[in-house]
Amino acid sequence: MTSVNITTTKNQVTVNEGDSTVVTIATQGTQGANFSSSNTSLDDSNKVNDSLVYFDSSSGTFKADATTTKLTLVDGGNF
Repeated sequence: MTSVNITTTKNQVTVNEGDSTVVTIATQGTQGANFSSSNTSLDDSNKVNDSLVYFDSSSGTFKADATTTKLTLVDGGNF
């Protein structure tokens, strides 16, 4: 028999010896691809129509807001 040491109780699993010989325990991870490979977050709480996503180094986050839109990208420009 193998002994396992668990120091933090997050979920409880009870295994009774008997007919079962294989027990698989898994934890749920993120669903789908992460937004960023560097775990940087996206702040889109102030998004407006035609917002473009940009990186704000002072806050360390990607942002989508009225500061940078497709209309403000170029002075008076349009796509």
